[in-house]
Amino acid sequence: MKILSLITILIGFAGTAYGDPGCAQYTPLRQAFFGDLHVHTALSSDAFGFDVRLGPDDAYRYAFGEAIRIPPLDREGRGTRPVKIDRPLDFAAVTDHAEFLGESAICADPDHPKKNSAFCEIINSGGRHPQLLLRIMSPIVWRDSELCGDKDQDCITASRSTWADTVSIAEAWNDTSSSCVRVTFPAYEWSSHRLGSNFHRNVIFRNANVPKQPLSYLEVNREWELWERLRAECLDAEGDCDVLAIPHNSNISNGRMFAVDYPDTNSREEQRERARLRMRLERIIEVMQHKGDSECRNGISSVLGGPDEFCGFEKFEDLPLERWGAPGECYEGRFADWVPHLGPDCISKLSYARYALTEGLKEQRRLGLNPFQFGFMASTDTHNAMPGGVEEKSFAGHLGSADASPTQRAALNTEEGNTSNNPGGLIGIWAEENSRDSLFDSMQRREVFGTSGPRIRPRFFASWEFPSTLCDDPQMISKAYATGVPMGSELPEPSKEKSPTFLLTALRDPGTRDSAGGLLQRIQVIKGWADTEGRTHQAIFDIAGGANDADVDPETCRPRGAGHESLCAVWQDPTFDPAIESVYYARILENPSCRYSAWECLKLSGSNRPPACDDGSVTQIQQERAWTSPIWYNPPA
Repeated sequence: MKILSLITILIGFAGTAYGDPGCAQYTPLRQAFFGDLHVHTALSSDAFGFDVRLGPDDAYRYAFGEAIRIPPLDREGRGTRPVKIDRPLDFAAVTDHAEFLGESAICADPDHPKKNSAFCEIINSGGRHPQLLLRIMSPIVWRDSELCGDKDQDCITASRSTWADTVSIAEAWNDTSSSCVRVTFPAYEWSSHRLGSNFHRNVIFRNANVPKQPLSYLEVNREWELWERLRAECLDAEGDCDVLAIPHNSNISNGRMFAVDYPDTNSREEQRERARLRMRLERIIEVMQHKGDSECRNGISSVLGGPDEFCGFEKFEDLPLERWGAPGECYEGRFADWVPHLGPDCISKLSYARYALTEGLKEQRRLGLNPFQFGFMASTDTHNAMPGGVEEKSFAGHLGSADASPTQRAALNTEEGNTSNNPGGLIGIWAEENSRDSLFDSMQRREVFGTSGPRIRPRFFASWEFPSTLCDDPQMISKAYATGVPMGSELPEPSKEKSPTFLLTALRDPGTRDSAGGLLQRIQVIKGWADTEGRTHQAIFDIAGGANDADVDPETCRPRGAGHESLCAVWQDPTFDPAIESVYYARILENPSCRYSAWECLKLSGSNRPPACDDGSVTQIQQERAWTSPIWYNPPA
């Protein structure tokens, strides 16, 4: 059986084993491709309002290696700062907000008769205008009748036309030759901020077979209604339409992104159906982007297992405390779904991906289904039409004129700065080739990972029979596939009671000729489970590398100390209980390095140097990282 499995690996995987591969660079053992699936351009009102005048075509030009110009604007309305990505991406998707997509198109058209309407003044004043925020926060939604006309038809028509143009541009950039040098996906963002909590999803389509209109919060008020419409208009519709919905920024959702209260359901079977639909569409989530890290959080009383030393990374929800006040724990009782919030003003374990994974294990017991069986990815959420612009040293900002200068990027939000944000991350995909189908299939099976920016390449497998010598085997990866399962999978039922064994490998980011990548410090395995009383547990294991003397010279941002080019380990869980559901994922940490704000501070002196450069209010040294998708264990039925 093992020999047959190995032969299958060597000739190809499901769907591609016997066909001619479409790309010249094809490997059945899969290779890592890097991309960005969260990108905004001038078609998003919150980018246009900060002087961004670049569209989807410009975003793809940047993603695949061409220079563009971003704000500030000159007198002719053109960007004055040239920017170019340090390394082209393999794939990308523009995800402009579906909300006000038609309104933004009308207001940006100099020949449109309604371009000077009152609502256009609101649109053009910035995406944070109270009127716009109110309309994506209120449970009762409406469009502007003066601008949109009878039955909102003018705005709906403009939205459909703009969406069709976005899809056409993605088609034009998608490389269908055997070179496969770039892949694009038609996409948009559904941007609910209902009652002040973040519910945003990026909607990514496999190909150009898409519905004629993007769904916005103005049409679809609840996330499960979004899933139902995507099922009806895409998954179950005629044609070759396929789609994923990817949640992001659960860290500012006040516990609502992964809530398990199932509003508007009347029976367990209705809850099961909703969970089943969520599992079908939400295969992966965005664990990192420019509004912070959503992996985990220390100090939550209902999480047992002690603090996680590396859990304080990029906590966006902590930095603007002067705006929101110190957050307390969220109310999660009856009618919590109708509690309004001013912003990220409370903390819940259900705001963080790690504990949502554990909550999913509890739902597996209760419902027989796990609605939170998702993989991990990352992206930027750039509003500068700069997909993949994540290099800390050269970070040019993410929001047009709002962070166009070094001082703005180094100062606190309360000082007219933007340092609570970060450059964001990248999604990595293990796929046979760089084509739409191969990449999309990998996302659906969750063989993906996220990074905080560096192009670290982690692999994560589990088995009941990995040998301890597997790291030294030249056929390590083929044997890992043949006798185990990769990230994103469930462990099969064991033939006898034993502890699972995991293979973890990671290669450092090689960097570029002008900027070397960081050395690796350690690989960790994070385990989550719920005990028989339903309490949430976590455990963190260092399994390769470990603490070292690496640090950073603060005067030059030059890293110092030893690290690793690569790491590999075979690890067996010493705490395994075959009667308890458990979930595992890997976290790979680089040696310490300078945050982008520290690089900016090195450029500033005198009155241009904001207090945040020196007063300790911003952590200037960080440890970049990667997260693999999880692997799940469920006890035999």
